Order: sequence, then C-alpha cells, then structure tokens
Amino acid sequence: MSARHNRILHIDGDSFFASCEIALDPKLEGRPVWVGGGRRGDGIVIAANRQAKKYGIKTGTACFEAKRLCPSGVLCRPHYDAYRELSRQMFLILEQYAPTLVPYSIDEGFLDLTSFDEHIWRNTTPTDYVQGIRQRIWKETRLPVTAGLANSAKLAKLATDAAKGVGFLEVPAGREKDFLNDRPVSEMSGIGKNRERSIQALGALTFGQVAKLPSMLLKQKFGIWGQQLWLFANGQWNEPLVLEIKDRTTISSSTTLPQDEPDYEAALTFMLSESTRLTGQLRREQMQAREFSVAVRFTNFTEVGTSHRFKHPQFLNSVINEVLEQMFRGIMAGQRLPVRQIRIAMYNLERLDTHPTLWGRTHEERWGALDDATHQLNQQLGKTALMTGAQFALRHIDESQKQPKSKCPFTPQREMIAKLWGAAGPVKPMQPTLFD
Repeated sequence: MSARHNRILHIDGDSFFASCEIALDPKLEGRPVWVGGGRRGDGIVIAANRQAKKYGIKTGTACFEAKRLCPSGVLCRPHYDAYRELSRQMFLILEQYAPTLVPYSIDEGFLDLTSFDEHIWRNTTPTDYVQGIRQRIWKETRLPVTAGLANSAKLAKLATDAAKGVGFLEVPAGREKDFLNDRPVSEMSGIGKNRERSIQALGALTFGQVAKLPSMLLKQKFGIWGQQLWLFANGQWNEPLVLEIKDRTTISSSTTLPQDEPDYEAALTFMLSESTRLTGQLRREQMQAREFSVAVRFTNFTEVGTSHRFKHPQFLNSVINEVLEQMFRGIMAGQRLPVRQIRIAMYNLERLDTHPTLWGRTHEERWGALDDATHQLNQQLGKTALMTGAQFALRHIDESQKQPKSKCPFTPQREMIAKLWGAAGPVKPMQPTLFD
C-alpha cells in the first residue's frame, strides 16, 4: 500500500427521485414530496425528500399512510426517463472535476482527487473546491447533492452519510480513526447481516471496538476481509480509486401487472414477453444464463416460485421460454387467486461468444447478428418496431403495453459507464479492489 494519502470524493444525490420531481416542477420546492411506486404510482414510497421525512415518511411507507402522516404533502408518480436524463447531466458535470470518475449508481459516484493539494488546491481548499462542484450541479440541474472526502471510497461514503443535512464533510488525513471511533460497523456499505452479527459476537459494535480486537483474530474469523476491516477501523486503509467494468452476474425483472389478472394464460404471456426482453438484453451483452427462477405474487401477497438449472448455459428464446412456461404451469397448478406480480431472474451467467456477422457459422454468431440488427432497428424506428410473438400478443391483451412504461432505472454500473463514455469506458479496466 502506498504511503501517499489518497483523497477520494463521494457525491450522492439527496433523496434523488424526489429531488428530480422538484427539479422538474419548481412549484414543489419547500414542500414535503414523495414518489410512489406500484402499478398506479400509489403503492409504496420509493423516495421522500427531507421535509417529508420529518413526518416519518420513508422508503417502503404505503402511500396512503404517507398521506395520513402528511396531508399537505405531494405524491408524485415516477418519471424514470427524466431521472435518467438528470443523472446523465450530473455525471457529465462531475467528470470535468477529476481524472477518474467511477459511477456507483444512478445518483452517486466517486472522484479521485489525489494530489490535488499539490496542484489544483494551491489557491483554494478542498472545502471550497467541493462546494463549487455542489453549487454547479445545483445551478445546472437543480439537484441537491451531499459529498464526503476521505482516503478511500468506503470511508468517503461514510463521510457523506455523516454530512447529510450539512452538505459536505472531509475526514482529514491522519484523523480517520478518530472519525470512525464511535460509528457503528453496520453503517459500512456492503456488510451483510450475518457478518455484522459475527462481528457483534466478538463484542464489537463500533469501529473503535473493532480497532481494539487482535488483527489475527479477525483474520482467523473472516480471512483477508478481516485484516482489511482491522486496518480500516484503525484508519490505515488508504485505498486508491479503481474503475473496473465487471460482467453482469444476474439479470432480473419484477413486473406488477396493470391490473390483477385472473387469466393465467394472459399472465403467462406477460412472463414470456418479459423473458424475451431479458434474454435479448443478455445476448447484446454477450452473456448467457445457466439458472433461472420464477416467482408469482397473488392479490393477497402470497407467493409461489421455483427455479431450474440447465446442464449448459442457454441464450435462445425458444429454449428458455419453453422451460419457463413449464415452470410457470407447475407452480400455478391448483392456484385460484388472480396474479398481481411476476418476477423472473436469470443468474449464474457466463460469457457468450457472438460476433455480429449475419451469415455466421454458428447459432451464437447468427443470434448475435440478429440481436444487433433488431436492437438498431428498434432504436431507429421505435421500441416495438420488431417484436416476438409473445410481445405482439401482449399488446393485444393489454392496452398499456402499446406504450410500455420505462422500467425503474437501477442501472448497472457498466451500462452507466457505457452511456457516459462508450463501451470501453474512459480508462482501461483495472484489477478489482480487495475491500469489497
């Protein structure tokens, strides 16, 4: 590990979806605002601004309960395409302020500001520099953001959490252990409940208590991750920012039907249409799936589900949909309740070698060419210019599918990178960081 102190900046949008709605409609400024999910935008709260949170409204609150808690508040239905565009504008601003920008989600990212004290900050301070970034994002997008600066991405994210309501917090070099001392270990992103309970079993609830444990004990218990945790708790984890583009490991879809569907054949058509969409997306990313799962939620919120594993990974609609149909019919046998929601997941993904040559010698090459041509035509002529039989049938079953709504924009990092800088990213992918 280098003796040089890395300076990593974390930028996070405040209550992003709710802030986007206020940016789109300035009349909402200063009012309690929350964004509702569900089929009609009145299911559960998926984002609430700070004014709404004062009334006890948070993610997961039922929208009718939010209205009871705050009658003067405003419920907004989500506008996902607008959120994506505002996110893109925010990241295009951020990339002008550092040599390395790593998008983390639709509303947050990391910037490498290492060595800025030697060059950029000669006539200013880190605080003034970061406040300038925040002010420019606000001026150009009307989005409020919070920032944290520290010697690693993990610590910068903790600093951002501590700065909520303030705007910016720097953890100075050499003061990392002091900052972490009283903070609960549970605040660190990426730590699972099982690992958190294992740490608590050692008598450690805070980073300060972790720092006092023997490093070899943590190594014996958690391996290399335990050693890294000990270094982090003692303020000695000085991690560089790394931009890496990983392959997708899973792809999934959760579709709440426009209305409760008593006709199981119609529900099956929804599922096959969505499966076709996911499979096409995988092939465009040159991936194929070995395992699948299907889950159906009924109107009373009970569920049935099952999974399947192929001997070899699959990429063909005909093969995948045939199995998914069998799975669907198997779990629906004997059921009577209308269907509310269908979830599909494809996982244990592997690389698929497709080269877009129309007269390819293999199924993989020909399907790759077909997907590439279909994708380009749909981009030029509209999302539904070319459809499979299931997708065409779905449009006749349900009017809402003639103008399908955008899916929730929890965009994978590699797709955000591709949209910002192209498929390869702004720099060469590097080796992954260890403290993950």
